[in-house]
Amino acid sequence: MKNAAISERKNQSISRGVGMTTQIYADRAENSEIWDVEGRRYIDFSSGIAVVNTGHRHPKVIEAVKAQLDRFTHTCHQVVPYESYVRLAERLNAMLPGKFEKKTIFVTTGAEAVENAIKIARNATGRQAVIAFAGGFHGRTFMGMALTGKVVPYKVGFGAMPGDVYHAPFPVPLHGVSVADSLAALDRLFKADVDPARVAAIIIEPVQGEGGFYDAPREFLTALRKLCDQHGMLLIADEVQTGFARTGKMFAMDHHEVAADITTMAKSLAGGFPLAAVTGRAEIMDAPGPGGLGGTYGGSPIGVAAAHAVLDVIEDEKLCDRANTLGARLKQRLQAIRDDVPEIVDIRGLGFMNAVEFNDVKKGLPSAEIANAIRLKALDKGLILLTCGVYGNVIRFLAPITIQDNVMNEALDILESSIREVCAA
Repeated sequence: MKNAAISERKNQSISRGVGMTTQIYADRAENSEIWDVEGRRYIDFSSGIAVVNTGHRHPKVIEAVKAQLDRFTHTCHQVVPYESYVRLAERLNAMLPGKFEKKTIFVTTGAEAVENAIKIARNATGRQAVIAFAGGFHGRTFMGMALTGKVVPYKVGFGAMPGDVYHAPFPVPLHGVSVADSLAALDRLFKADVDPARVAAIIIEPVQGEGGFYDAPREFLTALRKLCDQHGMLLIADEVQTGFARTGKMFAMDHHEVAADITTMAKSLAGGFPLAAVTGRAEIMDAPGPGGLGGTYGGSPIGVAAAHAVLDVIEDEKLCDRANTLGARLKQRLQAIRDDVPEIVDIRGLGFMNAVEFNDVKKGLPSAEIANAIRLKALDKGLILLTCGVYGNVIRFLAPITIQDNVMNEALDILESSIREVCAA
């Protein structure tokens, strides 16, 4: 088979609304490497968008899934429950920040986790309004789109969004928005648009993912916690992309002395198998009545088995420490070429959730063209990269935390040469 032939079939059979970053079709994958149907090898610096933090087909994850397949594949936890679901909830309850009793539900996707977090928050508080942030991404369902702070491509053409959702600027000093600016905007929002007594929750990514890998300053998260406590609002941390060792701690909120009331998780929770979770204060999670939460496939026994293995691997292989080591190597390599590449305006990231941002030097403006040209050049050399950001001028790095040292070195060489060649041109 050839990639081009499959791509042509794709054009005839799949909605164009499903965008694709590459036109290489996977045949097999192992840890940090993917081979396409034509036999070409690629180094994967995307991890299926932060899904395989423990690498493609980690032996312990595959072993756990195979063992579960030999027992049962689906009973629907709401009909015939299983102990592994209960035990995984116990593990997450103990793991999440916050010295209070917690409870958990399992669903299937990150967007579904966010939807349920909003349902729970509204039910628990008896309020309707929700505040999110510019640049944030929370999914492609209607509530997810409403919360998302980026119009193209997520909202354009889909009509009116659900009401009672408001946005405030996310603090990004690089783009002229300070913590004080963001807090002042929230104050204006409460004066001009919505009574804080009507606000059920504020939802925030502790590190914006699709928005550009900007981490929320501790000062800002502390202020949000205080604001929520003052007005009886709940604080929701969307850890869908940041969770499970990616930032050098189990959760990004662990970097701050701030605990969310509700946390959403998905992506790397089950190492490539569909599973998502919502964990929160026990009294909040118990607000909806029986039957108000759940779903046919929620907490799939296959995904749950994989998740137990993922948590074991993170602990046994010390992946939080590994993430910090790898991220430091990546940022050091980028810093070393910064003097030669004036197009680089920022290098950032917690743990191994890193990014480099590019501007057009002549125009002094964010350049999606440079970022995309580097992505394509790297792909041609065998390295899969992703871009992100409101301006599309950021390259984000999401390689498996289990990446081998020699493969990491190879990837860094490709990255450096791709940046130098594009920017020199």
